[in-house]
Amino acid sequence: MPEIKVLFATSEVAPLIKTGGLADVSGALPAALRAINVDVRVLVPGYPQVMEKMGPHEVVANFPEILGFPPSTLIFSIMGNGVPLLVLDCPMLYQRTGGPYADPTGHDWLDNPVRFGLLSKIAAVLGSRESPLRWHPDLVHCNDWQTGLTGVYLSVAEGAVPNVITIHNLAFQGNFSPRKVQMLHLPPTSFNVNGVELYGNMSFLKAGLYYAYHITTVSPTYAQEIQGETLGFGLQGLLHSRSEDVTGILNGIDTDEWNPESDKYLDSHFGPARMAGKDKNKLALQNRMGLKPEADVPLLGVVSRFTHQKG
Repeated sequence: MPEIKVLFATSEVAPLIKTGGLADVSGALPAALRAINVDVRVLVPGYPQVMEKMGPHEVVANFPEILGFPPSTLIFSIMGNGVPLLVLDCPMLYQRTGGPYADPTGHDWLDNPVRFGLLSKIAAVLGSRESPLRWHPDLVHCNDWQTGLTGVYLSVAEGAVPNVITIHNLAFQGNFSPRKVQMLHLPPTSFNVNGVELYGNMSFLKAGLYYAYHITTVSPTYAQEIQGETLGFGLQGLLHSRSEDVTGILNGIDTDEWNPESDKYLDSHFGPARMAGKDKNKLALQNRMGLKPEADVPLLGVVSRFTHQKG
């Protein structure tokens, strides 16, 4: 069986740039796919952190004139885990102080529609006959709203391959003024309920869900929850209508990084055959947090952002 070629488009990838779980998945899943003979390449914006941390690299494509977007280049590198990396370098959009989505004061970048419109556009170019690369994917795997317009651009591209989108967090949708449809040079007919329109706005995520060949989420339970009113965030109708195309796949972990037998951050290593280290780590954490070191007292914790959505 010939290997499958996948373009994995994402707005963040660990360990180069990370704000949350999307980066962890973007770093671990492509590596796991390559281990089972999937030829996957990761496409990510050229933020300062990415440009500084990537290894040896070369420019493999130039995009001087893409309607509605500033000039950009595509840089090829290889991540530490062996996964090929395609960095979208556009200094006008990505080289700035702050985070991937917001400025140093925490306010969203006003040009986010253009920043992630370009990411989506390049993903679509690489997934069609327009691609300047010799490597051509069989599938474009999109992730969250930042790559949501990929399917729209693919819908009008010649020789377009199918695209799949994974919902990591339905609450973040990339909703903007309908004027952005023209600015981003989307098909005029796309701004309707059977397209990118969502309650009067243009929605990146709505576009991704409508135009995707298939939709995945981070767990089977979440796949069901987002089809209801409580966690559907206004998209439950579309998701329910496409329920046969929605699959929940539980996120795995990178077992090399998250290995208690070798984790450099643990005071004491442990494993299935030697569990004593767990007690020592508990006492070490109690001491570090200024708690009374008591082995028989339950110690509870949560790895999460401080946000209402996490409880």
